[in-house]
Amino acid sequence: MAPVKTGTNYCAGTKPVGLPGAPTFFANVNCTIAGVKQAVEQAGADVSLYANGTGYKGSMDVSQATYADGKGSLTGAFGSYGLIKTDYHSAGLCPVNVHWHLGAEHRSYGQFDETGTGPGFVIGTKVAHRRLAVSKVRLGLRCKHYNATDSRFTRPYSWQHCVGMKVGETYEVHWPHSAMGACGTVNQYQSPFYDGVFCHIKLLKSTSAQIGVQAQVFTIINDEKYYYPNLMRGMIVDGDYGNNITHYTGSTTGTSRSNTVCSKYAPITWQVDRKCHLISASTFDKMCADMKNQRDDMSSDLHAHGARELVSDAFSANNQYFAPGQVNRRMSGDESDNWEEASDDKLEEQEEQVV
Repeated sequence: MAPVKTGTNYCAGTKPVGLPGAPTFFANVNCTIAGVKQAVEQAGADVSLYANGTGYKGSMDVSQATYADGKGSLTGAFGSYGLIKTDYHSAGLCPVNVHWHLGAEHRSYGQFDETGTGPGFVIGTKVAHRRLAVSKVRLGLRCKHYNATDSRFTRPYSWQHCVGMKVGETYEVHWPHSAMGACGTVNQYQSPFYDGVFCHIKLLKSTSAQIGVQAQVFTIINDEKYYYPNLMRGMIVDGDYGNNITHYTGSTTGTSRSNTVCSKYAPITWQVDRKCHLISASTFDKMCADMKNQRDDMSSDLHAHGARELVSDAFSANNQYFAPGQVNRRMSGDESDNWEEASDDKLEEQEEQVV
C-alpha cells in the first residue's frame, strides 16, 4: 500500500521554540549555574521498584513546582501538575510518533542496568552504525537476555525497512502521546515528534496532563515466537508485557541532554515498563514499514537514536507512582523461565533532541 502523501500536513512545523518575549525559551539550558538549578525535572531516570516494595525516588521535589519565563509564572501550561496515572487513551491522548534508542535510557535494577549484556561494545560508549547519517550514537544500558551461544541472538536478520539494527541488541522504544495531536487523522504520526505533540498547541493547558510518553525496553531476537504486528501503535500490553509500570514526570531526552545540559520541554508524564522483553526482529521491521506508510516523512526515525546518560538524583522528580504489587525481579533465563527476587540495595551511582 502506498503512503498517503497528498493533502496538507497541518502539523508540520508546529514545534514551539520560544514564547512571547522569550524567543529561545525551549533551547537546552545549563542544568546548574553557580550551583543554582536552572532546569526542571528530567527524563531518562531510574524507575526501579524493589522486592521489599520500595521504589526509586529522585531528590527533586516537584510537589510545589512553579515555572517562570522571567516575566511571571507560566500558570497552567507549565505550572499545573497532572501526573497521568491512567492509560493515555483514557486521559484523552493519542500516540503521535514512535522512535527508539540504542540501549535503555532508563534504569530498572535487574532488568536493564549497568550489568546488562549484548553483542560487542561497552555500555556508555558511542557506537558506529552502518548506513546511518550520524557517525556514532551513544549506547545506553542493556538487558540480560543476550546469549552468545544461542543462534536466535546471533543469526543476522535481513532488514528491509529499519536501518542499522542488530539482532541481540537492547533498544528502548518511545511512543510520545498528546492531547494536542491530530488524533484519528492521517496527520496523527509525525517526525519530529514535537510536530505531533504540539499540532494543536492552542489546546495546551498542562504539559504533564496533556503530554505523555510510553517507554518499553526490548532485546531483539530472531524468533517469530515473539512477533507482534502493531508495535507502531503503542506499548505492548499482553501478559507480562506492559504490566509493571513506573509513572513520573520528566522531560524530553536524547543525547543533546545530560546531567550538565538539560531539556526545557518539561514537565511531561512518563510511563515506563520496568521489565525487559524479547521481541522479534520482524516486529521492528514491520513497524518501520508502517512508519514509511504515514503521510509525514518518518525516515529520520527508522534507526536507533543515541541514549541519554542516566539522569542524576538531583534532576529526577520525587513523584514516582508504582501500581500496587509490581516489583522488579532479576531475570534468570528466557522470558518465561524462573525469576529470582531482586535485592533492594541501590547501586551507587550531543546527537539529537528526541524523547
